[in-house]
Amino acid sequence: MIPRLSDSFDFQAQALTLRAERQRLLAGNIANADTPGYVARDLDFAAALRAATGSAGPAGAALNGLRASLPGGSGVEPQLRWASASQSSLDGNTVDMDRERASIADNGVKYEATLRFLNAQVRTLSDAMKGPNQS
Repeated sequence: MIPRLSDSFDFQAQALTLRAERQRLLAGNIANADTPGYVARDLDFAAALRAATGSAGPAGAALNGLRASLPGGSGVEPQLRWASASQSSLDGNTVDMDRERASIADNGVKYEATLRFLNAQVRTLSDAMKGPNQS
């Protein structure tokens, strides 16, 4: 029972960590929209989540690899994709502001949904631990 609870919380925590990292990358793209030669980056969320949860290898090693790539860590960033330019630009910048805004909005909604799901799990667990005379 305890390992299943732990696994569920670990999965949600890893998803939140990946969503936050993706948001950081997308914000970096927007911040560099006027930087000549900047190539926009994005996180392959599905592949990173599979790696972090152990579907593509040992979960501990995958999560440690992800954490090492986060700010303050050391290592390469996992499952990053380079965005191709939707329009050619004279300065070589591949940031498409419409795409970035849409991606940030989509990622923000999914981050909020994951957070709400995690909160609901905690609330359900808390309710289950309460005695019959507690509310």
